[in-house]
Amino acid sequence: MSKRLVVAVDGPSGSGKSSTARGVAQRLSLAYLDTGAMYRAMTWALLQAGIDLDDPAAIATAAQGVRLESGTDPSDPTIRANGADVADPIRSDEVTASVSQVAAVPEVREMLVALQRATIAENEHRIVVEGRDIGSTVAPNAEVKIYLVADPAARAARRAAEDGAADAAATELALARRDKIDSTRAASPLAKAPDAVVVDSTYLTLDEVIEAIVEIVGDVA
Repeated sequence: MSKRLVVAVDGPSGSGKSSTARGVAQRLSLAYLDTGAMYRAMTWALLQAGIDLDDPAAIATAAQGVRLESGTDPSDPTIRANGADVADPIRSDEVTASVSQVAAVPEVREMLVALQRATIAENEHRIVVEGRDIGSTVAPNAEVKIYLVADPAARAARRAAEDGAADAAATELALARRDKIDSTRAASPLAKAPDAVVVDSTYLTLDEVIEAIVEIVGDVA
């Protein structure tokens, strides 16, 4: 059995985590887990059930009945909620606007962190995991921790392009609001782990970011 290699990739929305983490996983022949998709899938399921997302207690109760399944093939990652393929629906404006509310509920985070750790173990601790609290909470013993950043304008332009939005300025404001919620929540806030390596993707191509992280893995792992 190959030695364990958990690569934790954290950072704010629009920094390029998903594309980068998938690319690194493919280059290193590792599994891949998008924890943000898990929170989005939970949010989608709660919205479908008509749960009041202004009520943390209702969220905590309803979340217990949601079954999530994450595929870890970096070439074809999947996410299912209660048996339904939700890869496309979880990218809707409604889910995007609500996911931080759901992610801030401690009971939801406790449940999903346990599921994420189980997925890491199922993949023999050879996996790239991306999110906002991987290096600090989910996998604090990860062999490599990356904190991926980009300046606000670059992040907004990327997210607007992904979402087909015409107003990058409005997207930048939305990202700033989400950053504030994610970094100030009581449960597992967005934060750079003390031993994480900061990679700034602002002026780098995707291939350059992937290569930079692969080199870091080679130096550390």
